[in-house]
Amino acid sequence: MKILLLGSGGREHALAWKMAGSPFCSALYIAPGNPGAAREGTCVSLAPDDFSGVAEFVRREGIEMVVVGPEAPLVAGLADYFAEQPDLSEVCFIGPGAEGAQLEGSKDFAKRFMQRHGIPTAAYRTFSAAELESGLQHLAKANLPIVLKADGLAAGKGVLICEEREEAFSAFRQMLEGQFGEASRKVVVEEFLAGREFSVFVLTNGSHYCLLPTAKDHKRIGEGDTGLNTGGMGAISPPPFVDEELMAKVEKRIIQPTIRGLQAEGIPYLGFIFFGLIEVDGEPYVIEYNCRLGDPETQAILPRLDEDLVALMREAAAGSGRFAADAPEKCVAEISPQAAATIVLASGGYPEHYEKGFPISGLEKVQDALVFQAGTSLKDGQLLTAGGRVLAVTGLGKDMAEALQKARAGAEAIEFEGRYFRRDIGLGV
Repeated sequence: MKILLLGSGGREHALAWKMAGSPFCSALYIAPGNPGAAREGTCVSLAPDDFSGVAEFVRREGIEMVVVGPEAPLVAGLADYFAEQPDLSEVCFIGPGAEGAQLEGSKDFAKRFMQRHGIPTAAYRTFSAAELESGLQHLAKANLPIVLKADGLAAGKGVLICEEREEAFSAFRQMLEGQFGEASRKVVVEEFLAGREFSVFVLTNGSHYCLLPTAKDHKRIGEGDTGLNTGGMGAISPPPFVDEELMAKVEKRIIQPTIRGLQAEGIPYLGFIFFGLIEVDGEPYVIEYNCRLGDPETQAILPRLDEDLVALMREAAAGSGRFAADAPEKCVAEISPQAAATIVLASGGYPEHYEKGFPISGLEKVQDALVFQAGTSLKDGQLLTAGGRVLAVTGLGKDMAEALQKARAGAEAIEFEGRYFRRDIGLGV
């Protein structure tokens, strides 16, 4: 089948790499893609948020499956747009409609959804600009540290953990005054939970779900988990502390109530759900939902997926095989026993100001790891830096120590001006 993958980052390169190897994939297009993804399929100059442009390309090329990497087109309703076009409604579209995507698109929606369905999460209250004074009064009494979250999409930057009262007051005002634009029109004030974070991923058709490999990412820019939050500086899979007992609690208390809650509220959902979780004294809580796979977690989990991702998505869309009506509600994908470690190479200055356009060298020296491109461009045959997070190097090994060794060796081999990566990814987890 002909497949169109939307997105341009490291997650999309990893998805392209995985899908290109499927016997079901006769042609793969990536829009807009990047130079790394171009090695797996054909990159096309098409923006994921250009709904009519995407639809016209699908018609012209006879695309049979659309896979959406980033969240913004899903929150904006691309799946609904396809469903409303009679000649596109039969295209296999992997990604939820706007209502389901609100699990990520609105922190307040997600919190209220969890509250309605008894899903464990931190205590919270939501405030709008009109409720500024009420919010400040709430913050004056709240325990510290306190978490402030922009309600809408803020490119991973809309979450602040405030250690001091005055810091919380100031940040709260700035957010409601438009620090994150429309995303912080409302602010969720949330209890701080202390524990170990991890990520769980499922593919679901709204009634059945398939568990994918678990992961843990490292958000902070600095070693020892210090400094500013980023989109992710690395990930490991599987996290060593996520055992069968903890996963049983995750399924019973979080995944199953989420799937059944979507059904009960009449919200159709075909695609991935990313559960951002935290383990507190052995108990799992939801920090956030995402309506797509994570980045850089995708670069760690897909190399451990020991089966055909395209075939799995086809089953989910058709309601066949493991997703058939008479099949068990849950299945577990075939997962490699190997460990995976992913290290992100970033531009100097990221996640704040950074420069682009520096030549990248050394990729040919990486012999024992996978390299996924993210913020790269190609000019006159030379690969250049073009983003904050430039590349991700994934090592696989019989255990985490071997996987980390391979990932670090690969990261060391690649060079560009200002190159920065954390050397403690996966340590002390």
